[in-house]
Amino acid sequence: MVDRGRLDAEEKARRMALIGTSLSYESLAGADVIIEAVTENMELKRQVFSELDRVAKAGAVLATNTSTLDIEQIAAATRRPEDVIGMHFFSPANVMPLLEVVRTTRTSPQTIRTVMDLARPLRKTPVLARVCYGFIGNRMMEGYAREAQRMVLEGATPRMVDSALEEWGMAMGILAVFDMAGIDVGVNVHKANAEKFPPDPAYYQADFALYEAGRLGQKNGKGYYRYEPGNRARIDDPEAVAIIAERARQLQVPQRRHTREEIVERCLYPLLNEGLRILGEGVALRASDIDVVWTSGYGFPRYRGGPMFHAETIGLDVLLAGMRKYQDMFGPLHWQPAPLLVELVERGLTIAQWEARQRGAAG
Repeated sequence: MVDRGRLDAEEKARRMALIGTSLSYESLAGADVIIEAVTENMELKRQVFSELDRVAKAGAVLATNTSTLDIEQIAAATRRPEDVIGMHFFSPANVMPLLEVVRTTRTSPQTIRTVMDLARPLRKTPVLARVCYGFIGNRMMEGYAREAQRMVLEGATPRMVDSALEEWGMAMGILAVFDMAGIDVGVNVHKANAEKFPPDPAYYQADFALYEAGRLGQKNGKGYYRYEPGNRARIDDPEAVAIIAERARQLQVPQRRHTREEIVERCLYPLLNEGLRILGEGVALRASDIDVVWTSGYGFPRYRGGPMFHAETIGLDVLLAGMRKYQDMFGPLHWQPAPLLVELVERGLTIAQWEARQRGAAG
């Protein structure tokens, strides 16, 4: 920030003076809120929370920054599961406004209120979610990114896929996002959660092929694209295309030509469909929360209103027909319409009407 002229040296020094370091868990004994951010490994996180349980004062909030792991299991490593909650920040955390606040079945109302209130001075936009794989944002991204990776296995270039998504309005194409975040990060998440994924041998295999070839993204200058030192500009790389093509050959993935329309539909329809599945399951409290997650944390174009708003803009019947079209083309494994989507279309209801009836039934 100093290099970019957004901070002067004096302000940098003031901020750095607020940060302390320690190698001892005991130094956390007086903390009101403790946020764990170790790597996505359940055994390691449970070890950390066992130590936090030992040293933290009564009533301290014990939060995890996990993006995918089961917070119920993390909380079970403590004797105070009511104090455990998810605080999923989005990268880069000093810039992105979104904060997914993830409650377990045993998180207390006081803990939830504390974290929701804490978001304000942190200048974050909090959205409350329930525990499931990937919570709201990453769970919805799973199908969106799956299709992008599948299409490069089918012969589309990374540039073709990303350009179609960016021209539609996404802040950054998803393959470029993987390069920025680190291809190894996604691979490690999928390895750690292998049992949660469908029996599809081609699932996320573009990532795995690049990772196994030593291509980690921007961090080492080569991923889906190539990068010059100190420059984030994407350079098309025939080597990456060849690596992915060889993996496609090994997996016997049929090759096809892709229009921009197909690229956008195949990425967006699973995203919108999963949002409706999440809403129907009660993982998100309301459709607008899903829209806030994606416009605040994932670069979804705000002028399109968010995924749930966009689903109604194009028509829920259009979305359902699209899911069924691609189900006919590629089979049911990845293209099952969400029960709520089918219900809304069959009953002729909008999402808002359905939510109003749910509130009425609960009241």
